[in-house]
Amino acid sequence: MSTPFAPDYSAMLLVALEEAHAGLAEGGLPIGAAIFHTDGTLISRGHNRRVQQSDPSIHGETDAFRNAGRQKSYRDLIMVTTLAPCWYCSGLIKQFGFQTVVVGESQNFSGGEHWLRELGINIIDLADPACIDMMRTFIADHPALWNEDIGVD
Repeated sequence: MSTPFAPDYSAMLLVALEEAHAGLAEGGLPIGAAIFHTDGTLISRGHNRRVQQSDPSIHGETDAFRNAGRQKSYRDLIMVTTLAPCWYCSGLIKQFGFQTVVVGESQNFSGGEHWLRELGINIIDLADPACIDMMRTFIADHPALWNEDIGVD
């Protein structure tokens, strides 16, 4: 009898964190995401490119989602993101049927995390110190850019 595969969520988060650092290095927001199959295979990765491409719809999750291309189903895929998904990205997660979302942190922003939980989506919040510190610093240093990204006037 074989043992079921147990995903290494911390290792998956490292991929999303690399993307967040890439976004920050490009002058954008440090929010990264990655999509994995439940067997641990990396499907895609991406980061928030809203500033870089002057496109308000390119959040980390949507970039990773677009980079994944067409999938027959999203139920066996895991969305991994450095920050709790906003309402826009939470809608994408719901719309396409992701069943598991790994969140690097939700202390600086909780977005639609509670709503996704209420829908029965498995939310794994790692409360990762590197993600928490990165966002806390970014929000303190760039409040106007942060508020623009989450739709606050």
